[in-house]
Amino acid sequence: MSKVILLSASPRKNSNTMDVLSICAKAIESENVEAEIISLRGKEIKSCIACNKCQEIGNCVLNDGLDEIINKIKNAQGFIPAAPVYFGTARADIMAALQRIGKVSRGANKFLSWMVGGPIAVARRGGQTITLQEMSMFFNINEMIIVGSNYWNMVFGSHNQDTNDDPEGLETIRQFGENVAKLILKINE
Repeated sequence: MSKVILLSASPRKNSNTMDVLSICAKAIESENVEAEIISLRGKEIKSCIACNKCQEIGNCVLNDGLDEIINKIKNAQGFIPAAPVYFGTARADIMAALQRIGKVSRGANKFLSWMVGGPIAVARRGGQTITLQEMSMFFNINEMIIVGSNYWNMVFGSHNQDTNDDPEGLETIRQFGENVAKLILKINE
């Protein structure tokens, strides 16, 4: 069965980002594609040290829990990272994770190439479009397929469950999840 890995960069246990990813995961699963949400919460994701060991061993040498996530992504057909917006851009840990995931892919067998997905941004008032652009660069440079929706993949919310007050944003995410799953199934025909 095809699978999509959804990666949350929220440091909160019950966060708007996790709520949004749950809606996305349900939409993916409604199309008979497996979805697994993984959180960076509690992990101290380090930045790439450019040691290039990943070219030799196919994995990252930094021991902070990201390699386990990378191994799950390697076995998936889709990847959706989601970030809360802090001070107008994505959190540093998600960007460090994306850079290392990309470095391992490019150093190993380009497992990200032709993978389906796209980023999601969640914020109180602004910075979502910049965050989406920042995270989309990861997809483009890794030869990935970015899937669209009926609007940008962003949802408004500040406090827990505030995203419920953004039905348009949630519908965008639901449609995005369905589109990711449908494209994966189409590619696998």
